Amino acid sequence: MFKKILIANRGEIALRVQRACREMGIASVAVHSTADADAMHVRLADESVCIGPPAARDSYLNIPAILSAAAITGADAIHPGYGFLSENASFAEIVEAHGIAFIGPTSQHITMMGDKIAAKDAMRRLGVPLVPGSDGALANLAEAAEVAERIQYPVLIKAAAGGGGRGMKVAHHAGELAEAWQVARTEAKAAFGNDAVYMEKYLDKPRHIEMQVMADSYGNVVHFGERDCSLQRRHQKVLEEAGSPALNAAQRDALGETVTKALSQLGYRNAGTLEFLYQDEQFAFIEMNTRLQVEHPVTELVCNVDLVREQIRIAAGEPLGYDQSTVTFSGHAIEVRVNAEDPETFIPNPGLITTFHAPGGLGVRVDSALYGGYKVPPFYDSMIAKLIVHAPDRAQAIARMRRAIDEFAVIGVKTTLPLHRRILDDPTFQSGDYTIHWLEKFVAGEA
Repeated sequence: MFKKILIANRGEIALRVQRACREMGIASVAVHSTADADAMHVRLADESVCIGPPAARDSYLNIPAILSAAAITGADAIHPGYGFLSENASFAEIVEAHGIAFIGPTSQHITMMGDKIAAKDAMRRLGVPLVPGSDGALANLAEAAEVAERIQYPVLIKAAAGGGGRGMKVAHHAGELAEAWQVARTEAKAAFGNDAVYMEKYLDKPRHIEMQVMADSYGNVVHFGERDCSLQRRHQKVLEEAGSPALNAAQRDALGETVTKALSQLGYRNAGTLEFLYQDEQFAFIEMNTRLQVEHPVTELVCNVDLVREQIRIAAGEPLGYDQSTVTFSGHAIEVRVNAEDPETFIPNPGLITTFHAPGGLGVRVDSALYGGYKVPPFYDSMIAKLIVHAPDRAQAIARMRRAIDEFAVIGVKTTLPLHRRILDDPTFQSGDYTIHWLEKFVAGEA
């Protein structure tokens, strides 16, 4: 087992990894920018190293600085968290070339799944169902028009690289295709340095269902059930549930069997999440994330498993130590992402936290690096906390989440907590009958 792990991240996810390290008796190293010198992940780590100025490109994306920090502190493994360098294949390869373990998949699998076209090709070969669309990157607008006519409008043009909703544009009819094509390519080039795009059929009422998997180096693969991430704004997840109110146990088992079989054949290792669109009782693969997900706590609560601990064990060469028959599912969990944003305009609102009080009680978990007197910096993602609840069933989980939100006090900056309270009170959400398009309409007052 590792003796010391450097956590190449910040905020709540850095704290999350630290907690697993501490319980396993492993020392932790925090890296930080100058803007994060007083951050909680720095305060609670066994050691800390400043790796650069506030801008992420000069600190949390600075590979030489991170490797130097690992060398100076004698870390024998690096956990990338999520975001930043977590899905950077070159980083994973360089880390291992320096004799340091990378707590994640192989660089080959990160490369494969980081290119959505290559990922879809791989899943097609492995028998995983796909959304109808182009066979690969579109060569030109004429080819895009041909594919659109074949799969029929509306269609979605998507960047082959990257994610986060950038480089994605819908064409509802032929008259919109040229503009969607150009805008998607321009956004993709600006965001990812790659203007390759492909096309998928645009589904009008899908849900976003993802499956959490874990695989060791000995061919063993298990799944920890599904998460429903359909509540999205501008392709960004806002609230997640485990399990999905749209699926039953038989559907979960069938999808789980499909994905574990595919990843076993692929020789995948460590944590991963396969994302699907689900409509008319049909699943269609869209992409795979080769890292820990922001929403992993809901899975941990319904399965009673520490996914970070499992990541560390597998990276250290240990086998899973269990099979699918020993993975159990209990109750229902909901997570809301708390952002330092105006809940009406969604404009980021960094600033000084004058008061912070986290809710508690049975079945309530808060993952956050906030504290009273902390100044939320303007340089990074606006998510400042995750509030997660677990209860015997969905109705009780909703009631528990309402109560927890009412207890949650974050004073000094605006947050999205009022939006989450409105969502929980809405009959459509309470019914569970929502799609990935519902929240946008709800926010606009059209739902």
